[in-house]
Amino acid sequence: MASQIIQPPYLKVGDTVAIVAPSGILKSRVGEVQDAVKLLESWGLHAIVGKHVFNQFNHFAGTDAERCEDLQNAMDDPKISAIWCARGGYGTVRILDKLNYTKFKKNPKWIIGYSDITALHNQVHNEGFQSLHAIMCVSLTKDLNDIKESVETFKSAIFGHPEDYTLKGSDYNRVGQASGELVGGNLTMLHTMLGSKESIDTFGKILFIEEIGEYKYHIDRMLQSMKRAGYFDNLNGLVVGDMSRMRKNTTLWGTSVEQLILDALEDYDFPITFNMPAGHEKDNRALVLGRTLELKVGKAQSTLKFSE
Repeated sequence: MASQIIQPPYLKVGDTVAIVAPSGILKSRVGEVQDAVKLLESWGLHAIVGKHVFNQFNHFAGTDAERCEDLQNAMDDPKISAIWCARGGYGTVRILDKLNYTKFKKNPKWIIGYSDITALHNQVHNEGFQSLHAIMCVSLTKDLNDIKESVETFKSAIFGHPEDYTLKGSDYNRVGQASGELVGGNLTMLHTMLGSKESIDTFGKILFIEEIGEYKYHIDRMLQSMKRAGYFDNLNGLVVGDMSRMRKNTTLWGTSVEQLILDALEDYDFPITFNMPAGHEKDNRALVLGRTLELKVGKAQSTLKFSE
């Protein structure tokens, strides 16, 4: 069945990108946002920075109302072609219920980010639109060669040429082929969405997950909870990104995180690939969420090919 998810118009030279901060505080990150503006301008794009981006309210980049105002203004403005989130952290979930998609639906635009922005990706998907899981402003380094693939795949995606990927193999891979809309993002955020209207219907879809700074038993607990909620019952495939900076409990888990995932999902037969370079590492390659993906998983390698 053809995808019903709407693809926002790809960017072209002269288009405008809004930079907003729906989550964590950007204290001492002014330089990175300035670098982001320069990067966009080097691609022939215009950039505007939300008026509240550098506000500070406890943990957040401004109050819920301020962060929501910047995002809503960008969503509503027909002159803006994409919305680039400055950083993740925590806070997007607090403003989801305040957002209105009426004008966005008339002039859809790309929403870009990862980590905590998964909450927004979920909502955008359920409103019927594709979005882009990719680097954020604070991902930028002084020497862009350090994050070359992250930047290049981000640029390619927003200008209409999302890249396909060949992943290095893994003995943990569960071999098979699948097709479906790509959904997902940060595991904690996907788990947080359970039971809400922002939870993804994964029927016939391919799920991507990544995580940072968690104990293995936390990973297992989230997977078990999602499993019991039926999250994986009709899933077509799973793409596992980076599981970064895993924490060690005093009582060791006893297996690798790859084996943990396989064990948690042993009741299903959909293909599973590891080694997708996306998540909280410097090599964080762009993925078009909501777009149909052809997944082929082998022990020696896996391929991810987006539909035309």
